[in-house]
Amino acid sequence: MHHGWTLHQVEGDLSAPATIPGCVHTDLLAAGLIPDPYLDTHELGLTWIGRSAWRYETTLTWEPSGHERADLLFEGLDTVAEIELNGAPVGNTANMHRSYRFDVRGTLRPGRNTLTVTFASPYAYAERLRAELGQRPGAYAEPYNMIRKMACNFGWDWGPTLVTAGIWRPVGLHEWSGARLSRVRPVVRVRDGVARVSVHVELERTHDEPVEVAAELCGLRVVGAISREGVLELEVPDPALWWPRGHGRQPLHELTVTAGQDVWRRRIGFRTAELDTADGAFTLKVNGRPVFAKGVNWIPDDCFPSRVGRDRYAERLEQACQAGVNLIRVWGGGIYESDDFYELCDELGLLVWQDFPFACAAYPEEEPLWSEVAAEAEENVVRLMPHPSLVLWCGNNENIWGYADWQWKPALNGRSWGERYYLGLLPEIVGNMDPSRPYWPGSPYSGSMELHPNLPEVNNMHIWDVWNERDYVHYRDYRPRFVAEFGWQAPATHATIARAIHDEPLTPDSPGLRHHQKADDGNGKLARGLAHHFDEPDGYDDWLYLTQLNQARAIQLGVEHFRSLWPYCAGSVVWQLNDCWPVTSWSAVDGDGRRKPLFHALRRAHADRLLTVQPRAEGLALVAVNDDDEPWRAEALAVRLSVSGGELAREHLELEVPPRGALTLPLDRELAESGDPARELIAVSAGSTRALWFYLPDKDLDLPKAAYAARLEGRTLHVTAHTLLRDLAVFPDRLDPAAEADDQLITLLPGESVSFDLGVSGLDPLKVTGRPVLRCVND
Repeated sequence: MHHGWTLHQVEGDLSAPATIPGCVHTDLLAAGLIPDPYLDTHELGLTWIGRSAWRYETTLTWEPSGHERADLLFEGLDTVAEIELNGAPVGNTANMHRSYRFDVRGTLRPGRNTLTVTFASPYAYAERLRAELGQRPGAYAEPYNMIRKMACNFGWDWGPTLVTAGIWRPVGLHEWSGARLSRVRPVVRVRDGVARVSVHVELERTHDEPVEVAAELCGLRVVGAISREGVLELEVPDPALWWPRGHGRQPLHELTVTAGQDVWRRRIGFRTAELDTADGAFTLKVNGRPVFAKGVNWIPDDCFPSRVGRDRYAERLEQACQAGVNLIRVWGGGIYESDDFYELCDELGLLVWQDFPFACAAYPEEEPLWSEVAAEAEENVVRLMPHPSLVLWCGNNENIWGYADWQWKPALNGRSWGERYYLGLLPEIVGNMDPSRPYWPGSPYSGSMELHPNLPEVNNMHIWDVWNERDYVHYRDYRPRFVAEFGWQAPATHATIARAIHDEPLTPDSPGLRHHQKADDGNGKLARGLAHHFDEPDGYDDWLYLTQLNQARAIQLGVEHFRSLWPYCAGSVVWQLNDCWPVTSWSAVDGDGRRKPLFHALRRAHADRLLTVQPRAEGLALVAVNDDDEPWRAEALAVRLSVSGGELAREHLELEVPPRGALTLPLDRELAESGDPARELIAVSAGSTRALWFYLPDKDLDLPKAAYAARLEGRTLHVTAHTLLRDLAVFPDRLDPAAEADDQLITLLPGESVSFDLGVSGLDPLKVTGRPVLRCVND
């Protein structure tokens, strides 16, 4: 039922054709009634949309089919809605995170029927509840904690304030008789070489006689007679196990459940998922094997989620895989993503950490919110539990930390703030509905309300003081068990900025670019971060290159440090993979889907076999990390070099790193200690794997003037270094928005060469080989 809809402003004269699924903003934009909110500062003129009421209307032709029931099914309504059919009330909704089913068999009439869905202003609803229940503190002044809706709709430190309304997921009419499958919950357990699948079935009925229900899996078929609820048991001997990417294959098996004419079908996988928290650890185990989480945080990929389909999910998740990622954390200020997202994670072997949608605020526990949270959690746990990629449920993002540290307690004055959700309701629902998966109350959380929630030595933590206050080298000050968030900002790619912002001239502080920086003092923090390593940038071009370089270096340093602590530290989850619009943010992939230099640094830092030079108490050490099932045996050569390429000292090191292990080898003092730190570096190589160590920040290095030969052949740029070239990068999107280099930030020693695939042909060779397209720190 996606055709023939119209949109009307309830107290106004705006009307437009409506696209379902969609929202008010996308319909008004398609009709030319508003400017694109992603461009320039247009967002500021569109706040009235979230403060208006809107009505969607369509007509449907229906004739009696003989079925006993006709249900109007909404998979997603955003958010506070009244539904009427032929002028008669059908139902009310107040939760974006739920689906709704209404029996309309007695309201439908033969022939033409009129269906209307009227959305109240989200602000009006949330502000009314805030007045009734009392103010609750949060990271932002907006009332996102008073309504069960995507919190970042109300703006975030990387997102615009675009408060939506609309029919954001599919709508249809479902006719049935006798019985339908209202819930199917496959609980998968693997033990002693057998996969046991308990298929919990719940039926909705129009009569009381038992119904034959069948479950089929891997050539097995089990049948049972069920009246309302029942369990069908299947046992699969010698199952092919599902593994995370990098650890094995991802076989999926179709499970089909049938009750009369009603069929439920999903692909499941056989695997176990555990969270080991013994002695303060926070280690995910799949099939009994500890897994280092090479993770990224995921935010909604668009402010208007109906625009994100399977193809876009596939593109973004494939980019995560290309960056060496094995875990996606679905952050709690967004949504439970669509089935497409989790199906793709199943296929790709991407582990999913799923936050419940609570973020950065105190949340009331009173009605009507308590019942809404319970209903939403039950529905989504049941919906998502078939997916083997889902390995962890988490109660919230930063709310326990906020209660402990962000001066909430005086403002709360004894009022509820969400603790009963995270420590009571949600673990009870997960325990009852999905007992095969672990639940954790929050991120960060130290396992007890008696402990500070963000302790490095206990369970999981977030590291934000480094970005907010310090140089990124201070990531090394931490010895965490698991880092679920840490990040460093940089602007979007030039092509994305040029499409979205039309400032003349374009400068770091020009109005449009400044508007697309939502973090508190974000540009100031970028500048202070640069000042530790570089002289002040000379204009926009240098600023763009150096801030993107600084982001990449910061995160690569952090990831390599955390990986060097394995198995004590069992994961690093970078904030963040993606963006929802064109913005300066912590992302590796910008709002137009273009890869920032950070993406390439992540790929290197996540390599299965990693060499990294780390400062230790006794001096510099080489750490070799082997995230592979085979031992890593190799001879490493460590060389101290002058920046002109001359060898000053060398050391041979024997690597014998066990499978899924790490090895730390102190570097010889003669090699590790520099006589002229401004003009020396260390290079350590084992086969094609290399690590570099510079003794000083770039601003204090005496780098040679860049000298190289560069030539363009078709879509390939070849560069040969005559001098040391520090963090060589090429930005062909400066010339063609469709162009994108396949690698970035390559340091070449004198005589070394690299080739970049630029993605397109026909670029001007003179422009490709000069600034601002071809850059290095030596500039």
